[in-house]
Amino acid sequence: MRIIKWAGLFSVLMMQLGCTNVPDKVEPVSGFELPRYLGQWHEVARLDHSFERNLLQVTATYSMREDGGVRVMNRGIDAQSGKAKQAEGKAYFVEDETVGRLKVSFFGPFYGGYNIAKLAEDYSMVLVIGPSLDYAWILARSDQPDASQCREFYEAAEQIGITEKSWIRLLDCGLPANFKSPA
Repeated sequence: MRIIKWAGLFSVLMMQLGCTNVPDKVEPVSGFELPRYLGQWHEVARLDHSFERNLLQVTATYSMREDGGVRVMNRGIDAQSGKAKQAEGKAYFVEDETVGRLKVSFFGPFYGGYNIAKLAEDYSMVLVIGPSLDYAWILARSDQPDASQCREFYEAAEQIGITEKSWIRLLDCGLPANFKSPA
């Protein structure tokens, strides 16, 4: 079973090799300030993909690396086993450091796009799109984000082509339930 999961992860990573493009309809935010972005974020919602399947209580913590890049530490609880899982990666800006466009790697030289499509002015919520619209996350600083703010971010995702029913919601934001369980 572990070999199958690693093979699936390797396939995803191979698809992302050199895939740091920005998907159509996605415009990375400008005026980005990395120091304000660093710290812990809670996963509000994500699209389904093998490397996070069945994970609950997911957080992403960003900190500086000695080489000037960003250390990415993702943690979650496996809904089936109850065990904590984590993955450490690294991220670097693709172009200007004031543009929310990075490349991220969790496996050697293979990088995928990390495009900040929408960011709350106070850095309390973010919509991240990967190298394609098949990879997306809504993250919040709080594990109890505001419903109106969540609605705004779901609507922003809808405008670029990600339907609300596509999301796996980990935090309900007080919105009407259409929760798609990660288990």
